[in-house]
Amino acid sequence: MLDLIHKMLYTGIGAAVLTEQKAREIVAEWEKRGEVSAEEGKRVAKELYDKAKKHREELQKTISDEINRLSEKYGWVSRREYNELKNRVDELEQRLNNQAGGA
Repeated sequence: MLDLIHKMLYTGIGAAVLTEQKAREIVAEWEKRGEVSAEEGKRVAKELYDKAKKHREELQKTISDEINRLSEKYGWVSRREYNELKNRVDELEQRLNNQAGGA
């Protein structure tokens, strides 16, 4: 049964996008075809969802780590840093405009 779960996760379903509802739908279809019992189906649906959730979290962490690595490597700024700099520039421009108008 675990081999079947692994095959399902790594093929058509997609480990990173499996929802609890979709896992239940898949298992319900298996139950309908007599491939699993109702009790086993509940257990398998939970296992499918739990594994998908774990893979989704691992994928999110991997992506986040890679973005951080690339940001560091290429000197990219975060949205927060960009907004802080933009605000400083806006403030400086306002000061210059005020000085130019008062001079």
